[in-house]
Amino acid sequence: MRVVVIGSGIVGAAAAYELSRRGAEVVVLDAGSPGQATAAGAGIVCPWVDHPDDEPWYELARAGAVHYRELEETLGLGYARVGALLVAEDPAELDDVRELLHRRRPGAPEMGDVADVRDPSGLFPPLDPALHAVLVPGAARVDGRAVRDALLRAAGAEVLHRTAVLTESGEVAGMDADQVVVAAGAWSGRVCAPLGVDLPVLPRRGQIVHVTVDGADTSGWPIVLPRRGPYLLGFPSSRVVVGATVEDAGFDPRVTMGGLDEVLSAGLRLAPGLAAATVAETRVGLRPVLANGRPLIARLTDRVVVATGLGAYGLTAGPFAGLVAAALALGEPPPIDVTPYGV
Repeated sequence: MRVVVIGSGIVGAAAAYELSRRGAEVVVLDAGSPGQATAAGAGIVCPWVDHPDDEPWYELARAGAVHYRELEETLGLGYARVGALLVAEDPAELDDVRELLHRRRPGAPEMGDVADVRDPSGLFPPLDPALHAVLVPGAARVDGRAVRDALLRAAGAEVLHRTAVLTESGEVAGMDADQVVVAAGAWSGRVCAPLGVDLPVLPRRGQIVHVTVDGADTSGWPIVLPRRGPYLLGFPSSRVVVGATVEDAGFDPRVTMGGLDEVLSAGLRLAPGLAAATVAETRVGLRPVLANGRPLIARLTDRVVVATGLGAYGLTAGPFAGLVAAALALGEPPPIDVTPYGV
């Protein structure tokens, strides 16, 4: 079978990998539009703290976290289990999430043993020592670009940098394909428009700042997740990521003064010890979200499968969503019930 995958982000790369390892011939098309979410994402894998009222969303994100461990054993993706600190100025603000974690713990042993931390700055030195925290030891971080590249290398797929055009019948103009997987992120609705299907996929802008802390070994620092506002997490090479904004700004991949002010101000309130850090770079990603808030992983026609709408959970659930899309394209039973993620 010959499959064309439209989009080379985390979902498309994972779909290409899963298709290739099942014997399909795969070609990946990518338009190279600025603002692709995978290249900008921070790489937080901590699904147990969110979606308390949406079980299908939670199950998809949790399956993504579990799937990372399988991929790490196979591909060596640079997956790092560093834990996450849920922080707040008022300890009462942590009661709900602590209860949620304890309720989910029996069905998600990979989160580890949740515990209160009296001084979170002992684990993440720049933090305000007055903060209160709950530690989730099973949380991990990944480098989205490295994961994407590893999946594409392992797939051995040909990657063509050009815009894909679908016809009304679901064919890719100028190419032969038995099946098509659309994993074009925020652009998926535009790609699928010729099929006569209106997919309400919207771009949600996230601006992120990377800083370096001279002389600090940040590689083992945990993820810092406040109950409101931007997050913090450490990476090797003395790097700390601060982000991200949540903006309905359309297809506008610009770094703005207002966005930087929001991220940096919130970051310094949490971690005043970062005041002397060096700003290394800024990144912008247009996260794909659907109007109903839930991801879309479904067959649109007898030839076209779509996987998009992961929003801020793209790097958490992306590889698993690619696995599900590949199964649908090949006519295999998917590893989860995809009914909640239909059109």
